Amino acid sequence: MNTTFNDPLNQITNSEQLGVLNEYFAKFKIGTLLNQSGITKTKGASPLAIFTALFNLAFCNKNLYQGIVRNKEIAVDKDAVYNFLNTPTFNWRRFTFHLSRRIYFIIRGLLDDSSEEVLIFDDSTYSRNRSKKVELLSRVFDHTNMKFIKGFRMLTLGWSDGNSFLGLDFALLSSAEKKNRYNEINSEIDKRTCGYHRRQEAVTKSTAHLVPMVKRALAMGVQARYVVMDNWFSMPSAIASLREHIQVICMLRDHPKWYYEYQGKKLRLSDLYRKLKKKRGRAKVKAHAVVSLPNGKRAKIVFVPCNTNRGWLALLSTDWALPNEEIIRLYGKRWDIEVFFKMCKEHLKLVKEVQIRNYDGLIAHTSLVFARYNLLSLYQRQCMDQRSFGDLFRACNDEMTNLSFMVSLERIMRLALVKIRRLFDFTERMVQEMLDQVMGQALKYFGFSNRPKEFLGV
Repeated sequence: MNTTFNDPLNQITNSEQLGVLNEYFAKFKIGTLLNQSGITKTKGASPLAIFTALFNLAFCNKNLYQGIVRNKEIAVDKDAVYNFLNTPTFNWRRFTFHLSRRIYFIIRGLLDDSSEEVLIFDDSTYSRNRSKKVELLSRVFDHTNMKFIKGFRMLTLGWSDGNSFLGLDFALLSSAEKKNRYNEINSEIDKRTCGYHRRQEAVTKSTAHLVPMVKRALAMGVQARYVVMDNWFSMPSAIASLREHIQVICMLRDHPKWYYEYQGKKLRLSDLYRKLKKKRGRAKVKAHAVVSLPNGKRAKIVFVPCNTNRGWLALLSTDWALPNEEIIRLYGKRWDIEVFFKMCKEHLKLVKEVQIRNYDGLIAHTSLVFARYNLLSLYQRQCMDQRSFGDLFRACNDEMTNLSFMVSLERIMRLALVKIRRLFDFTERMVQEMLDQVMGQALKYFGFSNRPKEFLGV
């Protein structure tokens, strides 16, 4: 997704917004997905009616209290809503997977190159500074403001193709250390429920969630070849575990206990950089090296210039044959998840829409915000990508693009050969032979080897 989220819904009226959302609800059969996830009626209104009322709050610019508790016109009772949010047997992770999977395959049908797909890991703070009795509330460090806050860390796994982003999975983490937790797990929760298992996740270290989350994403059909991560998840043990399932591209930290073997010696990251020969000037890559990780597997480390005190950053790719520029480009897609966090907090009311103490309620509301973002991401893609108009347009568009490129290449080659003819004493036959060789290779590369040259105007 682009760094600025141009929300198409901002350009239409509120009633039209709700109409668009209702169309998506019918298309994806949200009621059926809720039922398949064990989210069934307990009392009051139907699950679909409650989900719809909660889903629409952000687009009506109202929080839970204003939009439901005090709203006398809505047909959903507040007790039914709180019961809906706080039920520990509802499997919200399964619902998120069902919905994001359907959206993923629609967007993937528009892709020309599946190698553009990446999975992205990152976490963000879920602040509850004014709370006291929220279940599993803990003391967490905010890396943005460089201070401790009360709340949670939302570890998120997302998917991106560079244009669209989907939130696939999340774990709302408390602290693994009991001394940092203000409140503990509710002792009355049935240990057989989904809610209890999510609570156990909350008090587990974040690195323990990386492999299970990736395995769940791959099992749902995601075709990404790489997972992209920031340096907070770049410890060698995490990289080695993930590499068993997917290639890893991540930024590295110069940790005093992390070593990489190069030319028979184990070196810290900063020592490795000093050992390598650097490129001068404004090179995008200052140095690179193929190293061995502690598990014996090879990886490539690429050093790029930056404005920090040390003057460089290091990127690691377990796919050591990948070109340096490609490693840098794929890592750049990690920014999409930062846009996701910003949109969820500032516009989709992740933190301020509900003030609830129950941990199940926090999980339910976060899942609902993921659904909002994913549906908006699909809507934006369909509005901006003309290929979503149909397979016929896509086939014609691809054909016209290829032809345009071949014609342009031919013209460039002819102009270049005119220059060559002027500078060197080449015969017309030699010039024509050079043109035929270049265009012949281009035709083979783009899959036109079986078509006559007359078709392309060569």
